[in-house]
Amino acid sequence: MIADIRKNAEQKMNKSLDALKADLTKVRTGRAHTGLLDHITVDYYGSPTLITQVANVTLVDSRTIGVQPWEKNMIGKVERAIRDADLGLNPATNGDLIRVPMPMLTEERRRDLIKVVKSEGEDAKIAVRNIRRDANSTLKEALKNKEISEDDERRVQDEVQKLTDRFVTEIDKALAAKEVDLMAV
Repeated sequence: MIADIRKNAEQKMNKSLDALKADLTKVRTGRAHTGLLDHITVDYYGSPTLITQVANVTLVDSRTIGVQPWEKNMIGKVERAIRDADLGLNPATNGDLIRVPMPMLTEERRRDLIKVVKSEGEDAKIAVRNIRRDANSTLKEALKNKEISEDDERRVQDEVQKLTDRFVTEIDKALAAKEVDLMAV
């Protein structure tokens, strides 16, 4: 039971860190990458569908993403979805291909993006701390039901705290790396 609590907490903390890293990849740094559009959904015959499932997303050059819908009638919908995704992108249709140029980031915009990144990092830290709280409450419940000893409870609480510290440090490292990436011109 003790090993399950520890393992469960570590798995959940890992998922929180992975979710943060995935969110950080969506914050653009002025360079084009196809992952920027991965979370955008398009209305495909009445059902919301990921853009990658209705179009081929490629890099045209280092500052331009190319989106080529598989069906001609989807071009307008895909273009509208990219424009409405609140990423600050302005797609332009060129025949069958939708070009999505990456605008240059101004200093002010970079600072705003850093604030967004820090906010996402704080959310990830809160998630990790909530996982710690849940693990500790599970331990207290097990102690109350006399399933574990007080020594075991304290030992596992210390281990969960060390896990929490480790993941908070990992989150800080990921945030620092993204901040350096954003400030690079």
